Amino acid sequence: MTKIALFSDIHANLPALEAFFADVEARKPDFIYCLGDLVGYNIWPNEVIDEIRRRNIPTIAGNYDFGIGRESDDCGCAYKTEEEKANGAVSISFTNKIIRPEQRRYLRTLPAHIKVEFQLNNDKLNLLLVHGSPRKINEYLFEDRDEKSLLRIMKDADADIMCFGHTHKPYHRILNSGEGDQSHFRHAINIGSVGKPKDADNRGGYVMLTIDEHSSVLNKDSIEVEFIRFAYDHEKAARAVEESELPNAYAENLRKGC
Repeated sequence: MTKIALFSDIHANLPALEAFFADVEARKPDFIYCLGDLVGYNIWPNEVIDEIRRRNIPTIAGNYDFGIGRESDDCGCAYKTEEEKANGAVSISFTNKIIRPEQRRYLRTLPAHIKVEFQLNNDKLNLLLVHGSPRKINEYLFEDRDEKSLLRIMKDADADIMCFGHTHKPYHRILNSGEGDQSHFRHAINIGSVGKPKDADNRGGYVMLTIDEHSSVLNKDSIEVEFIRFAYDHEKAARAVEESELPNAYAENLRKGC
């Protein structure tokens, strides 16, 4: 049996990251992967990067990491209102100002995807880790994405299990791409957010994926996906926002999980 912990979207929230590590290490996974967006929206981008690097955790680039790594003033975020857009401009400017050169260089080195091929039995099982989607780092794959569209994305990427973040809203969809009597189940898993949840739950979240010698694309129930939530000192993170140049709206987001 193989236990794989997957986490994403820390967004410079060091208290949330520290609480995540305390929780996940107690569960003793075999592997840990980070799906990006280490920085933005809070005051600890350097410290978050240092914690990830200290543990040698394989990490892919999120859209915010990509922008900050290249000193861009565009994080690739899809803000819905002028107020959100203005707040976002403050966040990326602030992050660009406080990020240190060594940490910025690290962000530039992060890969876009990680693909892991398991051969635990006669079936090959491809696990694909992306931030937004395989097609675009900042593509939003929400839970209501049309099934044909989601299947096409996964088939084109040869992904049996595709894990991603970016929307900060966790879900698990099982899709059958088989034809005729032959099933081929694919799992689309949004792993949620450690440091900036948006599903009305202010606790951090991540996923524990379990596969074993019986896991197969032929059996939709042979892959276990556990959504884990953990409490952290979100008030400390919110106060840090309010005591910085960042918009106070981000503090309320942390308190409300939105």
